[in-house]
Amino acid sequence: MSLPAAALDAPAAPPADRPLKEFVTSVEKDGSITFRLYAPSAKAVAVHLGSHDPIALQRSDDGIWTGKTEPLKPNLYEYYFNVDGFRSIDPGTNSPKPQRQVNTSLILVPGSILDTRNVPHGDLRLVTLHSKALNSERQMYVYTPPGYSDPSKPLPVLYLYHGFGDTAASWVEQGRAPQILDNLLAEKKIEPMIVVIPDTETDVPDAIAENFPAAERRKDFYPANAEAADRELIEDLIPYMNSHYQVRSDADGRAVAGLSQGGYQALVSGLSHLGTFGWIGTFSGVSTTTVPNKAVDAALNEPDKINKALRNLTVTVGSKDQVVGKDVAGLKAVLDDKKIAHDYHEYQDLQHEMDVWRPSLVAFLEKVFKK
Repeated sequence: MSLPAAALDAPAAPPADRPLKEFVTSVEKDGSITFRLYAPSAKAVAVHLGSHDPIALQRSDDGIWTGKTEPLKPNLYEYYFNVDGFRSIDPGTNSPKPQRQVNTSLILVPGSILDTRNVPHGDLRLVTLHSKALNSERQMYVYTPPGYSDPSKPLPVLYLYHGFGDTAASWVEQGRAPQILDNLLAEKKIEPMIVVIPDTETDVPDAIAENFPAAERRKDFYPANAEAADRELIEDLIPYMNSHYQVRSDADGRAVAGLSQGGYQALVSGLSHLGTFGWIGTFSGVSTTTVPNKAVDAALNEPDKINKALRNLTVTVGSKDQVVGKDVAGLKAVLDDKKIAHDYHEYQDLQHEMDVWRPSLVAFLEKVFKK
């Protein structure tokens, strides 16, 4: 028999006579991270930091659990607490990982291209629009480069999709796309462009992510969702951008890319609409090796048409990726066999993670829309 909520004691709060910094996680000057969690009643606490081994935290007499890393290289890290077997985000920060079910926190060790630097900054807008294709209200992020308010000419557009379980904010908050774009533009390494970040998940009745067991995701969810997202892109998003922004309308001025499930979306939309996109990037992407798509398979059987239509097809993956390793290997084998031109890069000793996808985005941005 469960107790009524009123019978349970309220969770303990840090004492008000001490500064809050003594109770929350912080990045130290040397790049190390000190993890702190105020949990006086907990019996055991550990922190899981990316691919590092779990760190057991030690409890002080005042109920603060603490653990410290060695100095880390500049990067944005994922982590979560294991509190007596319960997975918890860090309540002492304001940086949860954008997810449909939030269970991870983010922390930035500064000193890389992911930093917000003193450079000209683009604008990031959250746009809400009605999707006729999906019959629902949808949101997407639109990044415009510095000076866009008075552009001298229409700009190219990159449509950038996130992965399964995340949200449209993933490329913004965790991918750090705005900072990457600002910093690369300031260094004159990329062309000025607009970047549209849609929600990869369509939430149409036959493709609601939470309705599918993980074992059936490739069979039932990915195909239905990809078809719906493709209709939204072609029928709603591209027309919206054409009517609301000064954008190029030629294929060479339009790119589509994504990570994991978003990489599959890039393949589906990019190869299904040759002549609409001139550039495709799939970063650790699901492929037709495990999720068949008739339009993609038909396009892959016309290699000359692909080679003529695309300026670039980029495929990347971590060498230890256990999630989509089979997908990427299968796609690469087809591309090699059909002699379809593509750039392939394998990130050594990395898995299915942002340390593959952020560098993949940087490399893709540095070649896309170049003459």
